[in-house]
Order: sequence, then C-alpha cells, then structure tokens
Amino acid sequence: MTDTRPDAMARHMWDARRAREKFANLPEPLKPTSIAEAYRAQEVYYRLAEPVYGPVAGVKVATTTKVMQELMGITHPCGGAIFARTIHSSPARIKKSDFINLRVESEIALELGSDMPLGAPWTAESVVPFVAGAMPAYELIEDRNAVYTKTQAVSMIVENCWNGGVVIGAPKPVSTSDIVGVTGHQTLNGKPIGSGKSENPFATLAWLANLLAERGRPLTAGMVVITGSLIPTFSIVPGDRAVFAVEGLGEAVLEIV
Repeated sequence: MTDTRPDAMARHMWDARRAREKFANLPEPLKPTSIAEAYRAQEVYYRLAEPVYGPVAGVKVATTTKVMQELMGITHPCGGAIFARTIHSSPARIKKSDFINLRVESEIALELGSDMPLGAPWTAESVVPFVAGAMPAYELIEDRNAVYTKTQAVSMIVENCWNGGVVIGAPKPVSTSDIVGVTGHQTLNGKPIGSGKSENPFATLAWLANLLAERGRPLTAGMVVITGSLIPTFSIVPGDRAVFAVEGLGEAVLEIV
C-alpha cells in the first residue's frame, strides 16, 4: 500500500479486537480525518479479518437513529461488512465466550438474488428486483464494552461497525408492501421485551449500495443485507433464548451457551 495511514488504523483496531481489549477510539495520530478515510481503513480491516472470518458475504447498516448519530458526531448512518463464517442459520446456538460484550439487534434481513451493477444511483424502488427474499434476523454486536458517549464514529467505522455476525431465518419472497411498516415482536426466555415497526428495508439497501459503489465494492447474489433494528438493542447471557418474530416472515431463534 502507498497510503500507510489506513493500514495503520486498521491494524491498530484489528490487534485490539484480537487481544480482547476494551474498545477505545483510535489514538489521535491515527484518527481518520474524514469519513472517507475511515472507510479506506475499513477496507484494510476486511483484508485482516477475512483469513479468520471468511470472505465478505453481506453488509450491515449502523447508527440509524438520531440519538446514536448525535452521540457519535455524525448526521448519517454507517456501513460495514458481514463475513461468511459469521452468518448463522436459525435456530442458532452462539457461544458467549466468543464475544467480549455481546449485544443483539432484532432486524429484517434481505437476501440478494442477483448481482447489483456497480455505480448505479440506487433508490428504494430500483433495488427491489435484485432481492430474492427477506427474513427476520439478529445482528450480533461486539462493542468490546465501548462507552457509547465517548465513541467516535470514524473509529467505529474502521472496526467494521462492531459487527460480530448475524443469525438469519428462512428467506421468503416479498414485495415492498410486505416489509414496509411490518411489525416485529421480540421475546426473551418466553417473555415479551419489545416490538416495533420496520421503516423501508429497500431504502436501506439502496443507501448501502450507493455507499459501496463509491468504494468500488459490489453487492452480489447470495449476499445478506441487514437493515436496522426494529427494537432497542439488548444484552443476552448464557442460558437465554431469544425469538424474534416478524409478521408474515416467520422468526429467528437465538440461544446463548
């Protein structure tokens, strides 16, 4: 590489994660000077992570709420990758010991049925033909005990927006009306802990596709796209069983051991 700063940023975050250290922002000499530089470092992070977690096989959105954006000093969502070996089919049994601080987000995931051409100015309408199906999903968040009020978005981006994997249900073919404004219900150990309505997962996919097109990174058939939590993020411990049911889409089941 000729640009050594992104390389050093990515190596710093990767080494800290592999050492199971508490999350900390990049030190000032390595702090990205822009969101664009943070994403260049994220690309290096992918190359470090792929030998361990497998190739990039999906994409995630983060910081979708105004509250989180204000905390992290930004005005927009962020994006990251999902690696092949961290995609688990429901019902899934996940080891808590594989994580430093496991948190869970209840989401709708999309599965792509065909490759999306690079560089198109994607919209919520234009992405629909490329989606083979939708399903309930969990994102496994590895925030390494981050202090959210101190976390800087550019540091979180470099570390792939804290993605620790996903659990996905069985995909079902959908139209826009099937998943816009649909309700999801979350239970933990048989007790309801929250419910919420989706916004527009296709709009989220379009936003991510445009973000990746700026980086020259394609979205291809078979990829999984998670589109933002329907209810507040929650913690989960060994012995817990979580079930996320989305009306018309079935459920995703997660057990922690």
